[in-house]
Amino acid sequence: MREAVLLALVVAVFVGITAMPNDAPDLPTDGAEAGEAGDAAAAKRADSRRDSYATWVAGTTELPRAADGHFYADAEINGSRVGFLVDTGASVVALTGADARAAGLIWSSADVRTVAQGASGPVSGVAVTLDSVALGGHEARNVAAVIVPEGLPVSLLGQSFLATVHPVRIERDRMVLGE
Repeated sequence: MREAVLLALVVAVFVGITAMPNDAPDLPTDGAEAGEAGDAAAAKRADSRRDSYATWVAGTTELPRAADGHFYADAEINGSRVGFLVDTGASVVALTGADARAAGLIWSSADVRTVAQGASGPVSGVAVTLDSVALGGHEARNVAAVIVPEGLPVSLLGQSFLATVHPVRIERDRMVLGE
């Protein structure tokens, strides 16, 4: 009985939070620009609530430090499992050619361009947007990525995904994603 009451209370609080009207003082009130700015502010608040809720629901994902000192994770790209090196210094998700093909991504050699500057010089690849990236309970949609057809030994899980998970921290020999 106590669990049912607690569940009802949690549901009521959640519904109350998500159904709250936008705060009128935060919205500009003059002209068409104000309407657009108000819409943008309302969308930003809605995104923040959704991100907080998504992180809460996702819980935490813990990754152990490998013997080489790095963190590795198996994530899903558009529903296909891909092994990643977690790279907090990479701006975007970077996929090897083989992992991109396994995830159903198609490109031609004519699409390959310089997409980044690495420690050893220019990096050639194809800029893409991934429909979804999921790791543990964390999922992001429309994630910026690059396909690096040659020269990348392992796919990199970069900031275009990691920035959607709050927080990302390292505690001793584990990386903790989420609260």
